[in-house]
Amino acid sequence: MDLAFIPSPSTGVIHLGPIPLRGYAFCIIIGVFVAVWLGNKRWIARGGTAGTVADIAVWAVPFGLVGGRLYHVITDYQLYFSEGENWVDAFKIWEGGLGIWGAIALGAVGAWIGCRRRGIPLPAYADAIAPGIALAQAVGRWGNWFNQELYGKPTDLPWGLEISAGTNRVEGVYHPTFLYESLWCIGVALLVIWADRRFKLGHGRAFALYVAAYCAGRAWIEYMRVDEAHHILGLRLNVWTAIIVGLLAVAYIVISAKVRPGREETVEPKKAVDGEKAGKAEHADEADPADEAAADGGPAEDAAPGDADAPADEVSVEDVKDKDGAGNGAGAGGR
Repeated sequence: MDLAFIPSPSTGVIHLGPIPLRGYAFCIIIGVFVAVWLGNKRWIARGGTAGTVADIAVWAVPFGLVGGRLYHVITDYQLYFSEGENWVDAFKIWEGGLGIWGAIALGAVGAWIGCRRRGIPLPAYADAIAPGIALAQAVGRWGNWFNQELYGKPTDLPWGLEISAGTNRVEGVYHPTFLYESLWCIGVALLVIWADRRFKLGHGRAFALYVAAYCAGRAWIEYMRVDEAHHILGLRLNVWTAIIVGLLAVAYIVISAKVRPGREETVEPKKAVDGEKAGKAEHADEADPADEAAADGGPAEDAAPGDADAPADEVSVEDVKDKDGAGNGAGAGGR
C-alpha cells in the first residue's frame, strides 16, 4: 500500500457557466507570458528595445502552436485516423498533444518572419528568449498533470503519481515524468542564464545550449514513459529525436564558436530618427518673421523709421558715421 503519492486532479476543466476553463490551456498561456517576460528583460539587457520580444512573439507563438500540434498528430496519427477514431479530435488541442520539436521548428519560422520585419538577427533573438522557452516548458508540463497523461512506469516511490482509471489508462501509481521534465527544464533555464553571463554566448549559442541540455534530459525521461509511441530499433521515436537534435546543437556550439566568436555588439538597429532630425532642420530653416519682412522689402523691427526702404544690415559703417550720431539715436528709438 502506498503511504504517499502525488494526487491527480479529479478533473482538468472547470466550467464557468457555459465557458470551460481548462488547466492544460492555462498552463500553456502562463508559460508563454513567462517566456515573453524573461525574454524581454534579457533583450533589454543586451541593448534591445522594450516590447520587441512581445512583437515578435505575436508571430512565433501561433506558428509554434500549429507546429507543435502538427508534430503530435503526424507522429501519433493512429490516435485520430485509425479505425473507430474520430479525425475531428486532431483539432482539439485543449485535450493535450503538443510536440515540442514541432513547436520549436515552426515557432522559429514565425520568429524569423518577425525578426526580418524588424531588421533583427534571429540568432540574437533566440539567445535572449532561450531560458524563457525552457521555463515555459516547465510550466506547460503541468498541463499533462491536469489531463493525467504522459506518466512513466509504475513505482512505489513516495513521489509517485496517482492515476485514476480512464480512457487508455489503468489506475495505479506511476513515475511523474511530467514533474521530472518540469524540474529539468527549470535547471536548463538556470544553466543557460549562468553560461550566458559567464561566457558571453552569442550568435545563437545560448539557444543551442538550451536545445542540447533539454535533449539530454528528454532522452532519459522519454525512455521512462509508458504511453503509446512509435519505436525504432527498440527506442521510442522521441528518444531518437532528442539524441539527433542534441548532437546537432552541440555541433553548432563548437562550429559557431570558431566561425563567429564573441557576442553581437548590436542586437537591434537603432530606430530611425529621420523624422525628428527633419523636424529640427525644418525648425532651424524657418526664418524669423522680422527677417522675412526685411527680405520682402518691408520694414524690419530694428530698422530706423527713416531708413524703412533699406534693410538694416545693408547700412555701412561710413553712413552711420556721416550721420553724426543721428543714426544711433534713430536706432534706439526704433526698439
